[in-house]
Amino acid sequence: MSIFSSDKLKGKRIAILATDGFEQSELLKPQKFLKQEGATVDVVSLKSGSIKGWDQKDWGDKVDVDKTLDDAKASDYDALVLPGGQMNPDVLRTEPKAVNFVRDFVNAGKLVAAVCHGPWTLIEADAVRGKHLTSWPSLQTDLRNAGAHWQDAEVVVDGNLITSRKPEDLDAFNQKIEEKLLAGS
Repeated sequence: MSIFSSDKLKGKRIAILATDGFEQSELLKPQKFLKQEGATVDVVSLKSGSIKGWDQKDWGDKVDVDKTLDDAKASDYDALVLPGGQMNPDVLRTEPKAVNFVRDFVNAGKLVAAVCHGPWTLIEADAVRGKHLTSWPSLQTDLRNAGAHWQDAEVVVDGNLITSRKPEDLDAFNQKIEEKLLAGS
């Protein structure tokens, strides 16, 4: 353990569901934070190998995939993180395996944290109806049409659902994930 890490989340297992085109900071910052706090973090994707990030205006770095959706089960994890970017959640919401994976977390009452465009997949999993949340501003009509109560805030918590707007909100997003995991969701 370094001076910059702790064991606060030791024993917690987190899945980050993503595919090519994820907003790089929205995957890497939560991943790094959660690992530094002692959690085991798996990047789960549609394919094995690696996935390529999107870094604001161009392609970013590749990230190794730890498990495919064929090998991952919600029951193996304490929480799910859904990074945004436009491409990543747009692809995931059309993939039944990805939508079912998200739905399994929601139905089990597990913590689900989505940032930016990540809530698109929550809409498809029918997990936003009646919930208070936030997102990238362009999703507010989609979320309202799906029955959500959208608000413009750095981070919004409703039950086991945490949402945030953009990369600049990631510190608050990460803190809320940690708080909910420590409280036992």
